Amino acid sequence: MRDVITILFNEFETLDVFGPIEVLGRLPGYFNPLFYSMTGEIITSSQNVPVMTRPLSELKSTPYILFIPGGMGAKELVNDDSFVNTLRSLAGNAEFILTVCTGSILLSRTGILDGRRATSNKRLFAWTKTVPGVNWVKKARWVKDGTIYTSSGVSAGTDMALGFVSDLLGYPAAKLVSREIEYAWNEDPGYDPFSELYP
Repeated sequence: MRDVITILFNEFETLDVFGPIEVLGRLPGYFNPLFYSMTGEIITSSQNVPVMTRPLSELKSTPYILFIPGGMGAKELVNDDSFVNTLRSLAGNAEFILTVCTGSILLSRTGILDGRRATSNKRLFAWTKTVPGVNWVKKARWVKDGTIYTSSGVSAGTDMALGFVSDLLGYPAAKLVSREIEYAWNEDPGYDPFSELYP
């Protein structure tokens, strides 16, 4: 059983979080989703979905899967030294790291992605130019580099989560989950038509 430590912040993108959590939560013998924030309070998504979180000061799990979503709230946090330093510490103790959308921008601020391949939301891909140490891959639904998985925007996180399950537990397990949730899984991490829509 692996704890999935999901880092929430106000104005996170709802589907960034709950698409992958739907996938991982379907496998309770393997994954235990937990929701944390810096202070441990009710955190509200951009779509006004409230989630009760635990304070990161109470985190005892190790190792764990670190899960970082994106959303409008990321714009403030990229320049928040306290948050970035906390994220760096969390990433250093993680067995795997998963990011969705601009969650990869937040992770990149820690330096963990320096020299690695990663992707992010294509509509906001110009933002990646502010972190030149990362090998940003524009045409990708999701990217795996070692134990770090990064995905494109919003719905791409669900495809990535299924890909992660496939890598960890085998293709049949991932395919079964996709059928249970009636989701047309894009199994090709390189298929990304959205990358052509934005300069």
